Amino acid sequence: MNAVVELSRTAFDAVVMDLDGVVTDTASLHEMAWKRMFDVFLAARPPSQGEDHRPFENEDYRRFVDGMPRFDGALGFLTSRGITLPRDEVSALAAQKDGAFKDLIVQEGIKLIPGVLVLLTALRRAGFRTAIVSASRNCSAVLSRAGLTDFFDASVDGVIAGELGLPGKPDPAVYLEAAGRLRTPPERSVVVEDALAGVEAGHRGGFGLVVGVSGAGHGQELLDRGADVIVPDLTGVEVAPSPATERPRP
Repeated sequence: MNAVVELSRTAFDAVVMDLDGVVTDTASLHEMAWKRMFDVFLAARPPSQGEDHRPFENEDYRRFVDGMPRFDGALGFLTSRGITLPRDEVSALAAQKDGAFKDLIVQEGIKLIPGVLVLLTALRRAGFRTAIVSASRNCSAVLSRAGLTDFFDASVDGVIAGELGLPGKPDPAVYLEAAGRLRTPPERSVVVEDALAGVEAGHRGGFGLVVGVSGAGHGQELLDRGADVIVPDLTGVEVAPSPATERPRP
């Protein structure tokens, strides 16, 4: 299932990448933050008919919150457990998760996914335009802390999506916005994603290639949701030599 993907300037002009789990290992921190918050919430909630109070699991993260805006993720998980809360209480839980995530960034630091610096450098040399996409409102801070800000020509994060009223993944709106900011049509752009909702967004947006990153071994699920090819991490993505390497960047 895993393959080496070669990106060529003859086929594509831009690469749009998700942040958490693709560029940085912050997906694991997001999952830890969600689990800390939800496990406390579920343990304290009185038993109620139709509600499932089992601890938050990896499957919950991948199915309901990975790649989603915080409020949508919190609501999706609660709904899956038969729990209905007022909107302000869902927002409060989402805010608690954000606080836990920020604490974990300080405690654990930011780790890069294997192959990211080599790939980003090669994309720059080949003249690809690049954008980062993230549902997180902490995207800029994470990129800065990781020293990667200058590798991207555009960014569409949770702050920008909120300002523009863009729906979250699996709707393709954030990826289409990123392609627009790069002045590149979707069919000439590559999406690199690790979330089920993210690969579905790339597929629905008509992107020329959707690369699924399956570090957690859920490659078949990514293929089922719209990925064209699966790699274990960014060491599986290479940039083909191209005569366009000296092409001026817009």
